Amino acid sequence: MAEKFQIDSLDRKILTMICANARVPYLEVARECGISGAAVHQRIQRLNRLGIVKGSEFILDPKIMGYHTCAFMGIFLERAGLFKSVVEQLDKIAEITECHYTTGNYSIFIKVYAYDNEHLKRILDKLQSIHGIARTETLISLEQSFNRQIPIYREHN
Repeated sequence: MAEKFQIDSLDRKILTMICANARVPYLEVARECGISGAAVHQRIQRLNRLGIVKGSEFILDPKIMGYHTCAFMGIFLERAGLFKSVVEQLDKIAEITECHYTTGNYSIFIKVYAYDNEHLKRILDKLQSIHGIARTETLISLEQSFNRQIPIYREHN
């Protein structure tokens, strides 16, 4: 089992800085926090070990990469027992960037990027060919107003 989730005000300050800019040098974080670069490195390693920080990544801009259509799709399954095999098939479709097992109307909710509506139609055709999917509902995003990390608050009991 992982260490107990516990961060202090210094961890929160470090997290705030690295979430704002994952490329910020540790020495800059150290100066701002009044500690050594080695201490920053050790704390970030600990946050990684705890699973609080999950790596770092470069985020591609979908529109610049040619993906002008973003859609969310609710997937209705023929039977709940088909969930695992359907997700295995969904994972093979590179344009699906998120997949969630949900409550409510849909069994699965996915986020998809497509070059245009014709490309989206081809992706929908792939989805309809997956054994276990009864039907889908598609919502096309007209604009993403914001996208952010979760807030970094003090630990609560």
